This record gives sequence, C-alpha cells and structure tokens, in this order.
Amino acid sequence: MENKLVTITILTLLFFTTLLQPSLSELCNKNDKKVLLQIKKAFNDPYVLTSWHEDTDCCDWYCVTCDTKTHRITALTVITGSLEGPIPPQVGDLPYLENLDLHKQVNLTGPIPPAIAKLKHLTFLRLNWNSLTGSVPDFLSQLTNLTFLDLSFNNLTGPIPASLSKLPNLGSLRLDRNKLTGPIPDSFGEFKGENFYLVLSHNQLSGKIPTSLGKKKDFSNIDLSRNKFEGDSNALFGSDKTIQFVDLSRNLLEFDMSKVEFPKSLASLDLNHNKITGSLPVGLTALDNLRGFNVSYNRLCGKIPVGGNLQSFDDTSYFHNRCLCGAPLQSCK
Repeated sequence: MENKLVTITILTLLFFTTLLQPSLSELCNKNDKKVLLQIKKAFNDPYVLTSWHEDTDCCDWYCVTCDTKTHRITALTVITGSLEGPIPPQVGDLPYLENLDLHKQVNLTGPIPPAIAKLKHLTFLRLNWNSLTGSVPDFLSQLTNLTFLDLSFNNLTGPIPASLSKLPNLGSLRLDRNKLTGPIPDSFGEFKGENFYLVLSHNQLSGKIPTSLGKKKDFSNIDLSRNKFEGDSNALFGSDKTIQFVDLSRNLLEFDMSKVEFPKSLASLDLNHNKITGSLPVGLTALDNLRGFNVSYNRLCGKIPVGGNLQSFDDTSYFHNRCLCGAPLQSCK
C-alpha cells in the first residue's frame, strides 16, 4: 500500500511539473509580451507576425530580440512580409528597445508617432522604404542615444528640424528620397559624431549650403544631390577636412572651382549638372584616393590638369562644359 502511495505521489508531481513547465521556462517579460500582442492586433494580425502567439515565449518570436540576461525586448525588426496601416503608438511601450527597424513596408502609412520619443534606450532607428507621411518630427531630438537615423524613401514633407543636431551620439543621418523643403539648418555643423554620414539627396531642399557645415572637419560622406541648392559649396572642402565622398550633383550651385582646395582624403566627387565656373585646380592631381569624379554639365573652362587620376576617367566625366579641353576630351587649341 505504501509503495502504491509513493508511486501515485511521484506521478502526480510529474504531471504538475509537465503542466507547469511551459510557464516556468518562459523568459519573456509579461509586460513586453502584452505590448507586442497589442502591436500585432493594431497591424491586423499580419502573416509576418504569425509566430507571435500568446501560448509561446515572446523571446522566440520572429522579428523580436530579447536581452540574454534581462530578457527584455531590445529589438523589433520587420524587414520582410507586409505591415499595413500606421505605426501603432504601443511601440513606445517597449521601454528597453534599442533597435527599431521597419524596412520596405510599402503599406506602412501615416506619420511617425510621438510615442517613439519614449524609447530612451533607442540607438538605431530605421523607418525606410515605407509610405510614411507628415514631417520629420522635432521630438526625435529627445532620443539622445541614437547613433543611426534613417527615414529615407518615404513621403515626408516640410522642413528639416534643426534640433536633430542636438543628438550627441548620432553618426549617420539619412533623409533622402522624400519631399522635404526649406534649407539645411545652420546647426548641422554642430553634429558631434565622428566620420559623420549625411544624406539629404532627392528632396526639394533649397537655399545656400550653410557655411556652418565647414566647422565640422570629419564628415565622411555628404550627399546633397538632386535638390535646389544655390551658391557656393566651399565650406565643405579644405585641406584640414577628412571628407571622402561628396555628391552635390543636379543642383543650382554657382562658384569658381579654381579657388577650391580639396582634401587629400577625397575618394569621390560628383558636381555634374550645376553652374560651376572657372577651371579645374591643379590640386586635384594630388588626390591619390580619387576613384569617382564627375564635373560634366557645368560652365568650366581651361585645360584638364595632367596627373593623378584625372585621365583615368572617361570623357563623360567632363563633357558639356563651356570650354574644357585636354585628355580625355579633345586637345586644347
């Protein structure tokens, strides 16, 4: 009889242990899980979030990353499948989120929600190749841990907020392929991030390139192409700069190129389709890293300097200027 009772007790314990095991093994924070399920519901239960099921551990869900120690949600990354509608405000209720990446969701619409400003741990924010509308929000300047911000390939309108330059850790800003208007804020020369990557191309930005940009010596990449910028761009250059890639093509820039001093670090320079005058400075022959070069469709004159990499580019890099000559163009008369 005693042996039978022991057996029953063991079996009962095994039964309850098995029954409770799923809940005991779940690592996901219950509040984070609740928020994720609200986000899924707000997106109308899309197929890409099928694994988000109440009976499973949210740390195992697709598109979600948990911290290995705290088991709080640190990343929400949806770069496949299809989300529809606006970004739900519940996204701001994931307090330990460091990475928010919603990429190529063409049916993702509406403005960027103010709730994102609650994500104080966010370092990486990519909301690109979507159909977002509204402005580039001023409240993004509250995300002081951001190192990367990409809102490119959307339908954003209005001016660029000057407050973005207050982000102390930002090293990359992409706002290209939108419908933004107005000037580049003067404050953009105050970015603190090293080797800064700035891309504002394919918008409707206008005005002069602010001379304040010249205060920052270590831009790595500046792409302001396909806008309506006027005047001079000399502030971007100088022997004390470390800039590598510059694209100012298809604007309304008008300055004397012979007076520009280019940094030795320059690897690519595209100035095509502007109103640039003067001649090509001999200093271009000293740029050993120059691998991309285009000054076509301007108003340049004089002989193309011989040396360096200038003759390695074909005539399409030089043609349609007022009176530019010499290899690879026709010889000067």
